Amino acid sequence: MQLSIPYLGDQKIEVAISDENLLGVLEPNTIPSAGEKESLGRATANLAAFLKGANKVLVIINDATRPTPTPAMLSAILPQAELAGIRDEQITILVATGAHRGAKEQELDQLLGPYTERLKGRLVSHDAKDSNSLVNVGKTRNGTPILLNKLLFSCDRIVATGSVEPHYFAGFTGGRKAFLPGIAGYATIEANHKLAIQDAAHSLALDGNPVHEDMMDALRHIKVPIFALMTVLDKDQKVVGATSGDIVDSFQEAVQVAQSVFCVPVKQQSDIVISVAKFPMDINLYQSQKGIDNGSLAVKDGGTLILVSSCREGIGDEEFAKLLGSCKTPDEALQKINENYKLGYHKAAKMASVSKRISVQAYTELNDNMVRSLFLEPVHDLQQALDDAMEQARRKGIANPTVLVLPDGCVTVPLVG
Repeated sequence: MQLSIPYLGDQKIEVAISDENLLGVLEPNTIPSAGEKESLGRATANLAAFLKGANKVLVIINDATRPTPTPAMLSAILPQAELAGIRDEQITILVATGAHRGAKEQELDQLLGPYTERLKGRLVSHDAKDSNSLVNVGKTRNGTPILLNKLLFSCDRIVATGSVEPHYFAGFTGGRKAFLPGIAGYATIEANHKLAIQDAAHSLALDGNPVHEDMMDALRHIKVPIFALMTVLDKDQKVVGATSGDIVDSFQEAVQVAQSVFCVPVKQQSDIVISVAKFPMDINLYQSQKGIDNGSLAVKDGGTLILVSSCREGIGDEEFAKLLGSCKTPDEALQKINENYKLGYHKAAKMASVSKRISVQAYTELNDNMVRSLFLEPVHDLQQALDDAMEQARRKGIANPTVLVLPDGCVTVPLVG
């Protein structure tokens, strides 16, 4: 089988895999859809009634690291706001950056689409480190301080948008995640993400997941009415479902749709897995790591995972890279993380845990020395890397090594068995 893998914009990486070795190409499932416009139109049918009488409306959107179709969602939201008599100057659009950087000028079209000129003056990027923009409203059951953007408390209606897909330690993205970590303070995000080290924090897990519990606890401190608009995307990043209304109910409804799309059964683990971080998740290693985490679920003990991601903006977070770079072994890294956690170390913990069990390689634009310091092996020829991994498996006595490909590894969750 000849595969053509998108890379760094318009580039393509060609790789050939023998049919007798190919276990499968695992992609999100295709499910029936009413279409983007129709789904979003139905989901926002009651929005005008919700906004009626509002003076200040806060619309929360995802940042440019997410594939959320924000312009299409705005196309459904804005007519409803007009029906409710809401003028543009009454609307603030808050980019839920979490602990990431603010939106760049060149990303405005991705975020606002045809409304860029109309709304760019209404757009604000959340800054988790700006103490003057935060309000402390209490603590979660896990002791996490709840610092939230003060714009939440100066509006009288909130429209929270997002997309729902499996997340490697929060269980799923979307819903409550728009608030924590989306528009939370740095200390809140750091304490919340420290919980990701626990075994209960993993993909698809909600019940008993301490990260999810924190997020739900934060919602209880927001008294302003919230209208949630959540989307579920398919493998081509097109809307296959949209839910709306109550922030909790719409999230749970979207989770059911997301499971039917992203949870893909596979009969057995494979000797080799190629996991691709698809745009926009290829922005940096911090985001692309999800492709490692998901892909590792389908790799046999002692097998090989090859991550394909340009990491076009580098590492994305220096803390987890510094931590791994300071350690000689994954075990040493895990020990340091447990002793002195900093934001980003959860990423290091997940990577170190995977590296203990399997060999992880990376086809990327990152510097080779940087890649090696993260317990990854840099490769520059994907075909050669695959051939070498198969030969290594044969030397271990595996006569016919199996290969599994995840073209959208950041959101494809293999269900083995």
